[in-house]
Amino acid sequence: MTTRQGVTKPVPTGLVPAIALEGGGPIYQQLAEWFRRAIAEGRLRPGQRVPSTRALAGELGVSRLPVLGAYEQLHAEGYLESFTGAGTCVAAAIPHEGAGTPQRRPPRAAIATAPSAPRRVAARVAAMAAPPQSWLESQGAFRVGVPALAHFPHGVWSRLLSRHARHVGADALVYGDTMGHAPLREAIAEYLATVRAAHAGAAQILITSGAQHGLQICAHALLDPGDRAWVEEPGYPGAHQALGTVGALPVLVPVDAEGLDVAAGIRRAPTARLAYVTPSHQFPLGATLSAARRIELLQWAARTGSWIVEDDYDSEYRYGSRPIAALQGLDADARVIYVGTFSKVLFPALRLGYLVVPKDLLPAFRAARDALDTCSPMLPQRALHDFIREGHFARHIRRMRMLYAARRAALQAAIQHHLPGALEIVGAEAGMQLTALLPDGMDDVALSQRAAQAGVSVRPLSPCYRGDVKRSGLILGYGSVDERAIEEGVRRLRSCL
Repeated sequence: MTTRQGVTKPVPTGLVPAIALEGGGPIYQQLAEWFRRAIAEGRLRPGQRVPSTRALAGELGVSRLPVLGAYEQLHAEGYLESFTGAGTCVAAAIPHEGAGTPQRRPPRAAIATAPSAPRRVAARVAAMAAPPQSWLESQGAFRVGVPALAHFPHGVWSRLLSRHARHVGADALVYGDTMGHAPLREAIAEYLATVRAAHAGAAQILITSGAQHGLQICAHALLDPGDRAWVEEPGYPGAHQALGTVGALPVLVPVDAEGLDVAAGIRRAPTARLAYVTPSHQFPLGATLSAARRIELLQWAARTGSWIVEDDYDSEYRYGSRPIAALQGLDADARVIYVGTFSKVLFPALRLGYLVVPKDLLPAFRAARDALDTCSPMLPQRALHDFIREGHFARHIRRMRMLYAARRAALQAAIQHHLPGALEIVGAEAGMQLTALLPDGMDDVALSQRAAQAGVSVRPLSPCYRGDVKRSGLILGYGSVDERAIEEGVRRLRSCL
């Protein structure tokens, strides 16, 4: 059958406008699409008769079969209907503006640009839309949040994935437990008890698709619209996103050298429903929550019935001392929900994290997690379980701790050599990034844009403030950058300054 492309065939006067067969694809699909558009645009009105399949096929010079196929499809979709003795007509139920009054409709291009009803989205989601982030345009120095992927044991991970993929059973192909793979949860509970001094049984572990997903679950399980929640200022923008999706109201609590200022939080919102903190390595300033403030925060939560969400950000990597014990391990009243992730210690695309949930909150968290996305993929959970049990996880963290310590020292030395006195380094005692404060009055967003043009990814500090910006600065990640690239990156940054 030959398609007569681009040829317009007139249909008998009084029936339908001219039909054009244009573009590729089967003739029946082209015909059906033409009728849909003509009906939607008002060129064919409800109740208007259309030509018979035989007549239309003759006018177009094509076989009757594709015309029959198109009409059958349009009948099935409700665009056409047939009546004994009356033939085939446009369905009377099709909405039509000014039905019964023939009008000349504007061409299709005009339809597309004509004023229409507002295209509304949820106001709280629209408020979260961020401007273009120039610091994400480069994968080199100094991208924040990316580990040393070249040093990840790819061969070991591939072998573990292959092991489970080759012998996959039906139980790995159906929906898994909402809480996650039970053996992996046991391995995580043992790791947290040993390394983070956390108090958690495997039954309290809930597997998530990363830390941000964990924060979303916490927000859905614990907060109602209008509830107030403490957030660090400056702080992690993802926490504001999680709170915003449920309509909670953030209360900005300042951060100083001892971490979250608990007394200021109590003054601003003494009965807030929740407090979000990064006590081990505050993002973005790098402070560690002091012992006095940890106790003060726990006492406030127990007294008011509030909840604490502990995002244990970068807890695995400390360079001047052993890792700080988790806040959750000090909690005698089960008020802390612990958030952890494997994205930073292994690789971001893994998309596996976990929550430690107080026992009485498990039904609520299970329901919230199930409502968001049911369960995490089973195959990577099983491979991760083996990765931990066989000792690869602990070895990898030990190697990365030494590697990141060397890269941190290289970055500090490069800044001191190329930019003496220009930047004030803070938050370099832990993690995979440090923050360099700029002189007063310098625009860190504009600087990050100039750096992006020079091939350097530096994240500005000021967008981490939601209130008045106290200081401008640059957040410099060194996890994925070797010493040579660090040196070159600082040289390029100097030219931008």
